[in-house]
This record gives sequence, C-alpha cells and structure tokens, in this order.
Amino acid sequence: MSAVRWRTLAVEALVVAIPAAAVLAAPDPFSYATASGLITAFLLPLRRRWPRTTVLLCMPALAGGLGWPATLVALFALGRAQPQARSLVAWGGLAAAVAVAPVLILQSLPVGAILLTLAYVVLAAGAPVALGALVSLRQQLAESLRRLEAATAAELEAKAETARADERARIAREIHDAVGHHVTLIAVESAALGATTTDPEAVETAGRLRGLAKQALDEMRATLGLGSTGRTGLDTIPELVGQARAAGVDVELSSELGDPDVPPAVERAAYRVVQEALTNASKHAPGAVIKVDLASRAGALHIVVTNGAPRGGTVDVGGGGSGLAGLSERVRMAGGQLDAGPSEDGGFQLTAVLPKQPALPNQPVQPHQR
Repeated sequence: MSAVRWRTLAVEALVVAIPAAAVLAAPDPFSYATASGLITAFLLPLRRRWPRTTVLLCMPALAGGLGWPATLVALFALGRAQPQARSLVAWGGLAAAVAVAPVLILQSLPVGAILLTLAYVVLAAGAPVALGALVSLRQQLAESLRRLEAATAAELEAKAETARADERARIAREIHDAVGHHVTLIAVESAALGATTTDPEAVETAGRLRGLAKQALDEMRATLGLGSTGRTGLDTIPELVGQARAAGVDVELSSELGDPDVPPAVERAAYRVVQEALTNASKHAPGAVIKVDLASRAGALHIVVTNGAPRGGTVDVGGGGSGLAGLSERVRMAGGQLDAGPSEDGGFQLTAVLPKQPALPNQPVQPHQR
C-alpha cells in the first residue's frame, strides 16, 4: 500500500476517533445524545463524497446535545466543497437553529443568556464553514497563481523564440545579401574570364570556379530556407571528390556502399563529413594524398578520411576551430559518432559512424574499429 493511502487512512481514523472520544467523555454513555453522537462520528468518512448529506446526518445528534464534534468536521468539509457564501450561510444557520432550538424550548433562560447562547451557537456553526471556505479559496488562488506563472513563462518563452526567429531571419538576410553578393561577383568574374581568354586551361578553370560559385549560392539559399535543398546525398560524394581533383587535390575514393537505404538526414551528414574533411585536408595538408573510404556494415555507414603529412610542414589539427566542432554536432544529431585526430604516419584521420536508422534513446553507436 502506498504512503499516500496510509496517510489517508490515518487521517480518517483520527477524524472518527477524536469526535467519538469527545462523545464518550459524556457522563451518561447510554443516553440518546451519546448514541447519536457516536453514530454521527462513525459516519464522518461520508463527508469526502457527500458533505451536505453528512451535515444533515449530524442534525439529530446536534439536537441531542453531543453532535457538535462531528458537526464541526462536517461543516468544515462542506465549506471546502461548496465555497459559495449564500449557500454556506444557509447551512450554518440550519446547524445553529437545530443546536439552539432544544435549549430555548426546554430551558427558561433570561434574555442575556439567550443572546449569549445564540452568539456562541452562531460562532460555533459559522467558524468551521468559513474556515473550510477560506482553505478552498486559498487552494483555488494558488492554482490560479500556478496557471498564471505557467502562462507567463510560456509567453516569455514564445517572445524569446520570436526574438530568436527574428534574429535568425536577420542573420540569414545579412548572409544572403553580403556573401551572396560576393559569390555572385566571383561567378560573374569567372564567366567573364572564360569568355575573354584563349587559354584552354584558364577557360576550364574559370568554368569550374563559376560552377563552384553557383553551387555555393544554391547551398547557401537552401540552408537559409530560401530555395530547394541542394543535392547533398551519398550519390553526390563522387561528384564532390571529382571537384576536389579538378582543383588539383590528390584524392582517392573507395566505396563499398552498394545501394544503402538511409534517411535523408544521414545522407546529408555523410556528405558534409566528406566535404569538411576534404576542405581541412586541402588547407592544412597541401600536397598530401587524401583517401576517402566509404563502407556499409553492422547497420551503419562508416566514413574514414585520411591524409598524409603535409609537404614541408606539420598537420594543423584545428583544435581551436569550429569546423570539426560543428561537424561533430551535425553527426551527433543524426545519431552518429565522429572521431578525429593525428594518424600514425603523421597525417590526420577523420572517422564518422552514422546509423542507417535513427538510434534508440540511450543506445550508443559502436565506434569504428581501425
């Protein structure tokens, strides 16, 4: 049995036991007043579901003179369950009338004693009702306050999200206007160079630069949500490698993917891994041979990009840059794992393991074993 259940049973036992003990303290245990007071005390658990009925059941004992202990509990429960003032005044008046009527009928009291008795009875009947109503109103106010705080927090979060969205839109416009302007000029200048030169190699280079500039514009617009998503899947990795070779980078591609069925997010992540690895190797290891190995095994894509030591220099692992950090976050969001570091031959190796299906919560992806 739960702790809440035990606590409820303990409270109900006290609710019955305390009024019953007060009734049993009366000098005549076999009178009508004592019997009706005990019966009313044992009926108090009904107040949780039927508070008005419980108050009515207390009336015979209240008229007998020993019903006050149980009636106080029943009136408090009624005040909590029905905090409307007019109704509570009526119930409190009924209890007071039932309690004072036998006294006024059976006893001859002076005016002062009658007024004192009436004041006592009204106070005794009204106090538990008012206290129950105050407790109920306090709970309602506390609940309203919690709802108001939740609504305020939601409104603040919505405003913050709107501000973030506005800032993202502003940054996207700045990037599109500034970067797009310069990349467009590169494309225009490349086209002009290809149209004005007679050197076949320069014409080829200018055309390649124009194509790269156009691709950069397309990808930037797709990233900023200003156009359709570019071709950044597994089938475009050979094209990416070909562009690097055309730019003079020595790249070897080995693919054992076959025809893998993977989600688009995993395909984009794999493309970005190869793209970032080729960019870093071209920057930090000029002249080194770059090997790109793609494989599909154990339900995951394994991408390994290695390069040898740079000619005439050491490898810059880019510990202070943000390219690998951003790439690691992209891979993690796709449910994978990224490892990067110096290789045994003095070069650099980047390894990414991407699941073909979304990973289950708290299920780690097995790292690539060299």
